[in-house]
Formats: sequence, C-alpha cells, structure tokens
Amino acid sequence: MDRRQRLMAAGLPLVLLLAACSSGATPSPSTPVASVAPSTAPSASEAASTAPSTAPSASASEATAETYEVKVATASVGKFLTGEDGKTLYIFKNDTVGSGKSTCSGTCASTWPAFTVDDKDQLKAGSGVTGALDVFTRDDGTKQVTYKGAPLYYYSGDTKAGDTNGQGLFGKWFVANP
Repeated sequence: MDRRQRLMAAGLPLVLLLAACSSGATPSPSTPVASVAPSTAPSASEAASTAPSTAPSASASEATAETYEVKVATASVGKFLTGEDGKTLYIFKNDTVGSGKSTCSGTCASTWPAFTVDDKDQLKAGSGVTGALDVFTRDDGTKQVTYKGAPLYYYSGDTKAGDTNGQGLFGKWFVANP
C-alpha cells in the first residue's frame, strides 16, 4: 500500500465522524479535546506566539480558577482567536449569533468541544481581541464562551497551538476572526 493509500485509509474514520457534525442538533455536555494527527504544523514562532496565559482568578470564591486569555494568532488562514493552550477557536455557521444556544451536540460535540469556563470573570481579552467575550449556560449547565455573540469551539483535529485543521470543514466551521 503506497503512502497516499495509507493516508486515505487513516483519514476515513475522521471523515465519517466529521460528517455527523454537518447537521444541527441540541446542546450536550462538552468533552475534552481528543488527539488526532494534524495535517499541518505551525511554525515555531506561531506556536510561541499563542502560548496560554493563566493566572489565579480575582474572584475569592474561585480560589483555584484560572484566567483564560483569548488571544489573536496568525497563520496561513489569516488572523484568528485562540483559547486555552493557544489552541484555535472556531465558530459554527449553524449557530444563530446572539441566541445563547449551541447547535452542536453528541458526536459533533465530541469532535468540536465547546470552549467553556466556570465563570465569565475568568475571561480576559488579549491584544487585538476587539469584540465582546461573554458566556451562556448550555443545557448541561456548563458555560460556553461566545465572541461577538457566536459560541466558540475547539476542533479535536487540532493537537497543538497554531493548528487550523478545522478551517472551512463542511463549509460550516471557520476560525473565529478577531
């Protein structure tokens, strides 16, 4: 089996999993980002420029809470937002901006985990982040982060800072632009 055939065979399960995400659904619990081999890797400078910034929360009731700084990174897809560990944040075109609802659940939510925090006070807008960061409560009780009213997600196919493997998938998933 040549390299191309092996690559196509290895990617088939991912394609089938992603196909399940192409239709809208109701919210469900978010899950941790799963590891999937990336198809592209960021340059060393991109990975370094998207390193996470965490610090204790100012809230006394959340003594162990972290601050999540949403930053702007740049790669071949242009400028985009990054969240925890400098990982790329995405928007889903099936979501209605400002509705306070996510239409990604089940298998979709496994592939596209929601960017969640315990409290809105944990969010910090980094340099270049010009829109409003907010949260809404999902049906499972977690608080999903929004940018300019659009729910934010990670992509399980991104394994490190700077990966943008979910850009344009199914014509519905796009990096979140600042």
